[in-house]
Amino acid sequence: MRIGVTGASGFIGRALITALVERGDDVTTFVRPGGSSVTGPVVRWDPPRGLVDEGDLRLAGGFDGVVHLAGAGIADKRWSRERKNEILRSRIDSTSLLVSALGSMSGGATFLASGSAIGFYGSRGDQTLDESSSRGDGFLADVCVEWERSAQSIESTGTGLALLRTGIVMSRHGGALRKQLPLFRMGLGGPLSNGSQWLSPISLRDEVRAILWVLDHHLTGPVNLVAPQPVQNREFTKILANEIHRPAFLRVPAFALQIALGDELATEAVLASQRVRPKYLEESSFKFDNPSSEAIISEALTH
Repeated sequence: MRIGVTGASGFIGRALITALVERGDDVTTFVRPGGSSVTGPVVRWDPPRGLVDEGDLRLAGGFDGVVHLAGAGIADKRWSRERKNEILRSRIDSTSLLVSALGSMSGGATFLASGSAIGFYGSRGDQTLDESSSRGDGFLADVCVEWERSAQSIESTGTGLALLRTGIVMSRHGGALRKQLPLFRMGLGGPLSNGSQWLSPISLRDEVRAILWVLDHHLTGPVNLVAPQPVQNREFTKILANEIHRPAFLRVPAFALQIALGDELATEAVLASQRVRPKYLEESSFKFDNPSSEAIISEALTH
């Protein structure tokens, strides 16, 4: 298949491109000015300026599928007003530009798998959430709603659309685990606050496998990319500490996180409780290689 990928420089994007190439797909990468060097065909674009190279689009000649992963990191920096605007605009601007570019192409795209996140559901305590659950409250929920809305206009062209509501992707090469590991390896890890909040992780391997599954089976609408066994923070902490053979008794109080990260970022991104099911994936007969937190952490530490 001919597949386009945005957000190729992120750790999910890099792993996805490797998997696509390994199985024989023709991959075209959307590249921003000053972006990382890539091999193979590219489409040069600049979402903040609303620009895309029309010559590159003509050469691409249409796609069987496009995976859209571009967007500024959620927890990379404190949430100032400027940073929050960057998080929102990077998603809306890139998605709107991509939809417009695909609509202008000869051949366009048969299918778009557009990024989103389980932040759509907000923090919901012990409530079990699936794709039929309502949106939540807060900045991240607002971002996800607008992000998804900016992709949905492509459906009027007849292009199939999946909204990839990704959970916490576990890999030692990126994301939350990469930041946690140094502390845990020094014996400084521990539960966050009271440790009762629910996490919905997924291994990088299953994240990529699930995206490929969505592409191949044209699953449309919201798709939760999370493992089938959510876990509470205190249990996740215990599993991670056992895997690396270190103690993890140093509980991190909520107020310390709020001071270090800012109240809003700490509350919505670090202390949020999200008990999410991958109902659509399971009903489509997708099988997880790493269904449990034990399997996810083991996979993340060894690959």
